[in-house]
Amino acid sequence: MVQVKGPGWMPTEAYYQCRYATLRQPLGFDRGAELLADDSEAIHAYVENENGDIVCVGRAHLIPKESDGSQSDFPGASGPKTPAFSPLLEDGYRPAMQIRQMGTLLTSRRSGLAAKVLEALEKETKVAFSAKTGLLQAREEAISFYQAAGWTVIDQPYSIPNVGLHRSMMKVL
Repeated sequence: MVQVKGPGWMPTEAYYQCRYATLRQPLGFDRGAELLADDSEAIHAYVENENGDIVCVGRAHLIPKESDGSQSDFPGASGPKTPAFSPLLEDGYRPAMQIRQMGTLLTSRRSGLAAKVLEALEKETKVAFSAKTGLLQAREEAISFYQAAGWTVIDQPYSIPNVGLHRSMMKVL
């Protein structure tokens, strides 16, 4: 049911359409805002419905050794930056991966698909990247979902312009 691809896989148009429809279009962003420069280096997980339509997506990438995890939330380097992950300033949390771009179409929510995608990403990053720790930036409305999957809030709320309130979260894998 859950498909896992990458690194080295480039997402399809159908994958990107789901990501755009769930994460960027509701906020009024133009097409292209769902694209990330390092998508070919990431692990992607997704679910197709019985018609073959992609209805849930997520991705994870290895956080480089020299990075504190702060980055642009949009394509290119000019977008607003997310804050650093404070655990990366300490020893013992690397290799660390980051979950990004998790989304489920409205018609497929509350059916456990996102939980399966998240679990697949966690498992695959342990294999492919030897990840010991997972980090992510969750929109306020998604925090309870991640907490139910064992993730912990690690900072105060912060706002990403045009997107809204977020919290950084962590999970020891």
